[in-house]
Formats: sequence, C-alpha cells, structure tokens
Amino acid sequence: MGTDSGLRRLALGTLLAAFPGSTPPEWALDLVAEGLAGHTLFGHNIEHPDQVAATTAALRGARSDVLVAIDEEGGDVTRLAHATGSPYPGNAALGAVDDIGLTQRVYHAIGSELAALGINVDLAPTVDVNSADDNPVIGTRSFGADPVRVAAHSAAAIAGLQAAGVAACAKHFPGHGATVTDSHYELPTVDVPLDVLRARDLPPFAAVIAAGTRAIMTAHIRVPVLTGDDPATFSRAALTGLLRGEYGFTGTIITDALEMKGASTIAGGPGPAAVRALAAGTDLLCIGAQVDANLVEQVVAEIVAAIGDGRLDRSRVEKAAERAAALAAWTRTATPVHETSTDLGYAAARRAVRVEGVLSGLDKPLVVQLLSASTIAEGRVPWGLGPHLDGSEHLPVVATETEPAALRELAGERPIVLVGRHLHRLAGAVELVEALAADHPVTVVEMGWPSSWRPAGARAFVTTYGASHANGRAAAEVLGLATVR
Repeated sequence: MGTDSGLRRLALGTLLAAFPGSTPPEWALDLVAEGLAGHTLFGHNIEHPDQVAATTAALRGARSDVLVAIDEEGGDVTRLAHATGSPYPGNAALGAVDDIGLTQRVYHAIGSELAALGINVDLAPTVDVNSADDNPVIGTRSFGADPVRVAAHSAAAIAGLQAAGVAACAKHFPGHGATVTDSHYELPTVDVPLDVLRARDLPPFAAVIAAGTRAIMTAHIRVPVLTGDDPATFSRAALTGLLRGEYGFTGTIITDALEMKGASTIAGGPGPAAVRALAAGTDLLCIGAQVDANLVEQVVAEIVAAIGDGRLDRSRVEKAAERAAALAAWTRTATPVHETSTDLGYAAARRAVRVEGVLSGLDKPLVVQLLSASTIAEGRVPWGLGPHLDGSEHLPVVATETEPAALRELAGERPIVLVGRHLHRLAGAVELVEALAADHPVTVVEMGWPSSWRPAGARAFVTTYGASHANGRAAAEVLGLATVR
C-alpha cells in the first residue's frame, strides 16, 4: 500500500488538472493536498477579480506550492477578460509595431495582473512563426512571419512576464506556425526538412531559452523527419533529443492539452497519452479544460500501471515531478516588479493599426460585422467595433446568408464599413465585399491575420492585427467612429 500511495503521489505531481465553476470543488482541493501539481484556470472559472483571487487562495490553502496556470496571451486569447475582450493587443499587433520595449511592457503588465490574482504560470507567449496565411489556430497569436522578429519579441515577452514573478511557458514546440489544420481537431503535419525547421520555426525557441523561460509547451503536430508518425508531444527525438540535447533547455516541458484530438486520438485517450508524453520527456501534463475527479484518477492509474509494467521508468516520472516542483519553487522565490499603466494596451493597439487608402466621408456609416466562428483556443470572446461606436448603426451578419443588394438598400446614402476576421478565408466574405465595393463606398476592417488579398474597389483597407477589446477601440478611433471617452 505504501508503494501504491507513493506512486500515486508521484503521478499526481506531473499533472495540471482543471475544474468546473467559479469555486474549486472539494475534489479539486483534495487532489492538490494529495500532491497534484496544479490546476489551469479557464474562462468558465472566471467571473471577477475578487472571485479569482479567492479561487487561487483556496487552492493555495490546500498546498502552498500549487501551480495555478492560465492561457492569458492578450489579444484574441484571454481568460481574465473573456466576457469583454482583452485590454491588450496580441502578438501580431505587437509584432507590427515592432517595439521590443513595448512588447516587454505589455507582457509585464499582463504578468502583474496575473500575479496580483495569485496566478503563477502563464501558458504564453505563443512564439510560433506564422508562415501560413491560412493557419486556423495561430494567426494573430504570432508575432509575425519573420523568424528574427518573432525571436526578438518572444524573448521580450518572456522577460516581461517573469519580471512580474509569473513563470512563462513559450509555445508550441517545435513550431505550429506552418500548419493549415487545428490540432484541437486532428494531427497537423509539417512536412519539411530539419534545416527548414531550424531556419524558420526554431529560432524563437532558441531565443526564449536564452532569455530564461521557465517552461516550454509541446505541439501536437507531426514533423515526419523528426517525429515520424507521432506528434511532437510523444517524440523523444523532438523533446529529449532536440529541445533538451541540441537546444540545451533545462526547464519544465509542459504538454498542450492531452484532451486535444492531436494527442488523445493518436494515443487512445488521455491516460495513454500521458504515458507516451512522459516517456518522450515531458514533465507537466495539461489534461485539458473539461476535467473531473474521475478523469484525473484514470490518468493517474494509467501512469502508475505503466511504471508497474515497464512502459515507464520510475526515474523518468521522478525527474518530471522534480521539474514540475522546481517550476513551483521558482514562482515562490521570484522578486516581482509590477507594471501599473492602465492605458498601455489601448495605446499599443492604436500604434498597430495600418491604413491603406483614404479614410474620408465616414459620417455615420452602416457598420457591418461579418460573423465568424472562434477557435477553441480563443473561445467565445466578444470582438468587433460594436462596443466602441459613437452611434453608427451596427449590423452583425453571416456572409453566406447576406445579399449585397440588401445591404445597399439598408445603407442608402451612407457608406458601409465591413468588419471581419481572416476575411480572405471566411466563406462568402470575399464575394460579398467585392460585390458591394463595386458600386458602393466601402471601407474594410480586417481584425484577423491579414493575407495578401485586398478587395477591388474598396476605398480603404484597415488592418488591426487582432480582435481584442483594445484592437476594436483602436479601429473605431482611427475611423473617427469611437465614442468620446
């Protein structure tokens, strides 16, 4: 019995779980007391700052060195501001501004906010080089398509977060930026030679390692020349060979969520996925967002069984738990300096806006928002110009269900401002925009990842490089449509 309980605690020490609701249930606290490394907070756990602080205090009451993690990237991926949108622009906007000091300050401010709430690990920044315009899951989460620029801003983001006493986790190794499928739903493949990976995707990881990032997250992507048929999360060659050996990373390797199809389907469920990830060299396993006590126990049982039947060396799991504990220890000994500027994110978003064409004659336009689905990473976070307008009519529509003639009739003599995300690949959007622009004054606002497409006939094309609350306000201000504040 002593051995079993020891193995159970050992397995728990490698897991990041999660729980439903705004208050940690008893089982979530009990698992922390029994040795669970920590929990990740999601939007469904967050109502207001005092409640978040109470949640983290309760977790810390169960064990003082618990890890409390969150995906707070700024921009399109926010948990703290999931109800309104982030007050900070995301990486694409910061990369467009290309002010290294600004990136560090923005991430310092994000880290300061997290630290004040008792959160000690940020599963950010995204350091992927977004080399594919049609990437459905990275896009504006990336600092850009240039490896040198992405590397510089990634290092600055690490410095900013960790100066606030929050451990950074750079993601997604070895680079999710060239994919055109989403690893939440399937296993993407990046079929390139290693020298392409080293030149294009890996420089930001070298930069964040040099900057002292405490953690790096694995990608559920397949790079055949490196990982064979497996995702990088299950690849010893990628994690132990390349990341640890060649790049010299000594911190904590954290998996992307094991519930994602890019991992769980390949392995046969979260439990087997956990075993394969640990064997490959990971240290801290994100189980996912939809977690209950039974799921945690299933994963623990699978790890314990794997140690018993030889699929996992106990020493490998002990090393993983040691690195998870070392991450927690760092967060307790960090000496943070906090950023207090409240308008920083909005000022940064304004600097990122780019205008092609002429912004004139936009008095009380019809503002049409072309609705688009959110990724799992983003969640259902409000976006667009609606909350920032000075009284201009705002109309959300689905591009494939909207006739140009109907919008022209509704607009009458008014110009039309069309707002969307990733318009070049949104079903029906290109056709609708160009049909309208052919015989009506149209200005386009792109709040997603900009491609090379520009609509024929449009008077202006405005790029915000993101759809956060800050990006939306910045666009409304540039268009002269913002409510006076």
